Amino acid sequence: MKVAVVGVTGMVGEVMLEVLKERNFPITELIPVASEKSVGKSISFKGKEFSVVSLASAISMKPDIALFSAGGETSLEWAPKFAEIGTTVIDNSSAWRMDLSTKLVVPEINANTLSKADKIIANPNCSTIQMVMALAPLHKKYKIKRIVVSTYQSISGTGMKAIKQLENELSGVKGEMAYPYPIHKNALPHCDVFEDNGYTKEEMKLVRETQKILNDKTISVTATAVRIPTSGGHSEAVNVEFESDFNVSEIRTILNNTPGVVVQDNIDTNTYPMPIYANGKDDVFVGRIRRDESQPNTLNLWIVSDNLRKGAATNTIQIAEYLVANNLI
Repeated sequence: MKVAVVGVTGMVGEVMLEVLKERNFPITELIPVASEKSVGKSISFKGKEFSVVSLASAISMKPDIALFSAGGETSLEWAPKFAEIGTTVIDNSSAWRMDLSTKLVVPEINANTLSKADKIIANPNCSTIQMVMALAPLHKKYKIKRIVVSTYQSISGTGMKAIKQLENELSGVKGEMAYPYPIHKNALPHCDVFEDNGYTKEEMKLVRETQKILNDKTISVTATAVRIPTSGGHSEAVNVEFESDFNVSEIRTILNNTPGVVVQDNIDTNTYPMPIYANGKDDVFVGRIRRDESQPNTLNLWIVSDNLRKGAATNTIQIAEYLVANNLI
């Protein structure tokens, strides 16, 4: 099993290597891939040193799987080239998510739609993954009508430049800015670029990707995405209206029985999800589970997950694991 990790020197690429190692993914040959400026650099994996190669070199090595986390433009150009030689590409960028011929996969929800013919598979946006992980089992039971979500997103979702900006601000050092304003002691209602409708791309990803993953365009979604000065883990306040009424204790039971979801919900002991506890973990944590008393059939949830793991690297590798386990490579 030859596995190429494209964007191996980036934040998500580095976490991919960690997750591949932790989960003991069956690699016979690792092919670390990055941009030309990183070619020749050395990376460590399972106690061995590997030299970073270019995309063109990686194609000539004919990997079985290519895990992409190198940005949308790179994925648009190179994913089809890998697919043409028979490599299965699992892409972590937004490039292929809304392509009609490309499946958008959260393994616990819709991996069973995958086949050998799927040579480019899209990994959803981090904030979408954690929300649908909690909502998919509830949608099956009660059918979702409308979702109102506000996100509180870690600066790690922007990348190393944002981490450096926060570090500089904490140290009182002037440096390169990832954001148009300071992030220390601040909250920016501005994740990604603004679209013509006044929403950001991040907010519209939550709308479009949720409908695609749950295979239901009748679900109404509206979102506000906010960047906050935490270094790891995204949080979401989710208000969801169902067609059917529910019992809150049954909601907790359903979520407790959902693989990959951990319920942390005891206000008597101040137990609820927080990024500081989700950091470095693969689960999606759900708490503050309560009925919305302002209208019928409506629920409030607080959902937290590590955006670099389940929100990116782990979900990608879980897709690869499913493909291997079901002989789809």
